[in-house]
Amino acid sequence: MESSAPILVIEDDRNIADLVRRYLDRAGFETLVAYDGNEGLAMARAHAPRFVVLDVMLPGMDGWEICKALRRDSEVPILILTARADEMDRVVGLSIGADDYVVKPFSPRELVERVKAILRRTDTTAAPVSTVFRHGALVLDTEKRRVTVDGELTALTPSEFTLLQTLIASPGRVYTREDLLNKLYVGGESVVDRVVDVHIGKLRRKIEPAPSEPRYIETVHGVGYRFTDADESA
Repeated sequence: MESSAPILVIEDDRNIADLVRRYLDRAGFETLVAYDGNEGLAMARAHAPRFVVLDVMLPGMDGWEICKALRRDSEVPILILTARADEMDRVVGLSIGADDYVVKPFSPRELVERVKAILRRTDTTAAPVSTVFRHGALVLDTEKRRVTVDGELTALTPSEFTLLQTLIASPGRVYTREDLLNKLYVGGESVVDRVVDVHIGKLRRKIEPAPSEPRYIETVHGVGYRFTDADESA
């Protein structure tokens, strides 16, 4: 997406929505706000935002449904706002395509820093270094931020793309869950390592011929993950 595209905040609490907008505006972002789920999804489709800050409990359509709807045809980064601190709720959000989550009450400064960190990972406006990784039927192009399997384009979320790029760039290297979390959350945010397992599971379903018997991303039990070092390159 173009860097001039807005950030969309979907939040029914007007005080919270206005607070988030003020802090994003101060950070130099153009910000749009929707106060219910149906309006938010319509605005996302009309304005093609570069980022979505999404509350869970919304009138009209809840945040989970909006996230799933956006993921059907968009790779826009999504940060979930939730009042629930339960780990399972966070895992659910990530499993349906969110890239990060913030639990209410939260620091608006921290939220802005998380937005910036995710955008740094997904920014394509800087001068790119063209690198193409090929492994069997799997091809990852870093400049175009594109992944294909058997010649078919495969849509990945920003977090999934970051994980795959990290792993495929160093075949055979074992990455701990902490290593991979540090790739996803460069600001040192505190998150549970199960987040990595959720993202890897989704990634396997998108790129592996048989996700239960992965060809590309191998589990190193008790440690983490690695990309296979078998020479299957085309």
